[in-house]
Amino acid sequence: MPKLKSHSGAKKRFRKTATGRWKHKRTGLMHILTPSSGKHGRFKRKANYLNSVQGEIVRKYLPYS
Repeated sequence: MPKLKSHSGAKKRFRKTATGRWKHKRTGLMHILTPSSGKHGRFKRKANYLNSVQGEIVRKYLPYS
């Protein structure tokens, strides 16, 4: 059986936690930040976790993690 390739974009964006959930950075903190409040920016710094359905999709992208 040949080896499966991992999705390069998913490798850069998702990490698996010790409990098996998928952790990723929140979107919307790169540019055009002036209209948003400071509170909004601080909230965006925190990590986000995928739900179970989205986690199954990412698991298929990253077969060996």
